[in-house]
Amino acid sequence: MKWVVFVLLFLNFGLWYGAGAFQNSDRTKVIASGNLPRVSSLKAETSVPSPHPKPTPAAQSISSVDSQNVPDTDGSGESLVEHADQESVTPPLVCGRLGLISSLDTAEALVAGQPMAGEVGLAWQEVTRELPPFHWVIIPPQPSAVALKQFRDIQRQGIDSYLVTEGENRNAISLGLFESREAAISVLEEKKRQNLNAVLANFPRNQISYALVFKAEPDLVKDVVQAVKTDYGADFDFVEINPC
Repeated sequence: MKWVVFVLLFLNFGLWYGAGAFQNSDRTKVIASGNLPRVSSLKAETSVPSPHPKPTPAAQSISSVDSQNVPDTDGSGESLVEHADQESVTPPLVCGRLGLISSLDTAEALVAGQPMAGEVGLAWQEVTRELPPFHWVIIPPQPSAVALKQFRDIQRQGIDSYLVTEGENRNAISLGLFESREAAISVLEEKKRQNLNAVLANFPRNQISYALVFKAEPDLVKDVVQAVKTDYGADFDFVEINPC
């Protein structure tokens, strides 16, 4: 019986050794081949690829720009950038003013006679110019009845005069207006010798004149001024050219 037990033990040992050798052989083959599986590759193999990959933001941006089909010309073959550059260099308009013209009829005729009047907006405007006052010899204002009686007495003496009927000097008696102060003082002294209570006052005065105005590009200003001066037949008192 001992040898039977010994044989069984020997067979069990052989089976155990043979199974281990077979497993070690398989492991050796895997290691030798260098094909050890990695976790990342396992994940890649098990994941299902998307049939429609999502575009990146950069790709979306490029696609959206391309889809707009923005034209770079205005249809005539000229670049829109060139148009923008041309508009940016357009010179600003300048405003001109020519004067003075003493007569309204003359100013209107100059405007009507210019072929380019509509192009540059040529027009006339009224200009009020303050002039040095006259020297005025007057008898100061009095009550209406008194002033009227004295005025009639002076008229009977043949003295040149008139009765002021309006304004702040209403009911005064005017004895003359003079540009020269010396001439006014001379007349004043004469009236005092005639026992008239005359005084010297300032008589304000303004002159109404006219000027021509227009608006044009700088290259056209010289032509406009020359054309108007030629029609006017004389030099203007002033020619003003300023930015509008």
